[in-house]
Amino acid sequence: MSKSSPQITIKNRRLITAILLLSAFVSLASQTMMITALPVIERELHVSLNAVQWLTTGYTLIIGIVTPLSSNMYEKFTNRQVFLWTIGTFIVGTTIGCIASNFYSLLLARLIQAAAGGMLMSFQMTTMITIYPIEKRGSILGLSSLVISTAPAVGPTLSGFILQVLPWRWLFIAVLPFMILIFIIGYFKLQNFSQPRDIKIDYLSVFISLLGSALALGSLTVFELNVWAGWAMLIVGLIIIYFFVKRQLRLKNPMLKVQIFKYPSFRLMTFVGIFAFMLLLGTEQLVPIFTENILGMGSFKSGLILLPGAICNGLAASFIGRLYDQYGPKWLIISGGILMIIASYPLVTISTHSSIAVLTIAYTIRMIGNAFVFSPALSEAFSGLSKLENSHGTALNNTLRQVSGAVSVTMLVVIAGIPNSLITGIRISMWITVLLAVFMLLTFCHYLTISKQK
Repeated sequence: MSKSSPQITIKNRRLITAILLLSAFVSLASQTMMITALPVIERELHVSLNAVQWLTTGYTLIIGIVTPLSSNMYEKFTNRQVFLWTIGTFIVGTTIGCIASNFYSLLLARLIQAAAGGMLMSFQMTTMITIYPIEKRGSILGLSSLVISTAPAVGPTLSGFILQVLPWRWLFIAVLPFMILIFIIGYFKLQNFSQPRDIKIDYLSVFISLLGSALALGSLTVFELNVWAGWAMLIVGLIIIYFFVKRQLRLKNPMLKVQIFKYPSFRLMTFVGIFAFMLLLGTEQLVPIFTENILGMGSFKSGLILLPGAICNGLAASFIGRLYDQYGPKWLIISGGILMIIASYPLVTISTHSSIAVLTIAYTIRMIGNAFVFSPALSEAFSGLSKLENSHGTALNNTLRQVSGAVSVTMLVVIAGIPNSLITGIRISMWITVLLAVFMLLTFCHYLTISKQK
């Protein structure tokens, strides 16, 4: 298939894009919708807080574990097969959640949703890169980054609204019709545009990838219960991942082509995107902790504070991609980083006297700055990859981003709880988000320096 994808009409390409973006939005919103439901489920199902947190933590872990497998699935099967099986799996998980009668069936529902969600995110990005010409990559990945950053921010607000009037099972019931509709449209309208390759899946790579990822990511939650067990899991997991990487470098057809990390554009711009995503999720988690635990606000009102930022992020992302296509990433990313740092002052000086309006504005400016960074970083990361490397690139990018996001949230929440004063702890954690913004800009400046030397 040529870069301009002549087999796909403009009408079909737009339909495919709409289906992929809608399914990704529903999946990513579902990931965070459970956050505000945890206290309700804890009471109704009579489980501990540590147990109920696995409904969100387990979701993130499964995404991090499953995503590396997506590159092999994209190459071995047609795009139509991958999409229908992925959406079908998500529907199964959602249906189980609709009828869940105990905690374990509810957890199973979430883990099945997560397995499908991890595959869907990589599939969406790989497909959109494949079916559009390279000169439109910034615009199309701008739409993708709009979904990646907006959907998780909208999720808690939507769930807070639902939980005001309906039981927690409606967090699944409300999602189910959308996914069934997407499956039906995909079944009748989604055409095949990829050619499956006769590749052999290296099952040893699959096993050690799952084992290493599970131990390393699982350690994040174990740290809160037992520090030494957490360190043991993390170290063993990292050692196994090291051997996984070494094996991929030797294989002719690796499960994950880690060699692409040697490309400066992919490596450095992936890190820029990771820092931006860590900052986004960290701030998104800390603001509700402050408003609910310090100011005593409800989950729905706390979610509303995040809503203007999510909307403005989406509006900015919708045109930032086009600006990247015209002018490149330089001034967009620098401007975005500066905006995020400027908006930090009300956050690092947060107190019981902080204005909700000022807090909302500061968060919104940070989200706008994030839109200026995230889409160009994503587009620039893929600028040096070939068509055959795109699926591996999306798998690596999504895996590293999800894992880093989970690490960021866990790290910042744990640090916020260390001092005797929660306000002091939140201020320290907010300062760490400022450091993330500084590291992001330094990494980008290093990329610019290397680019000039070529």
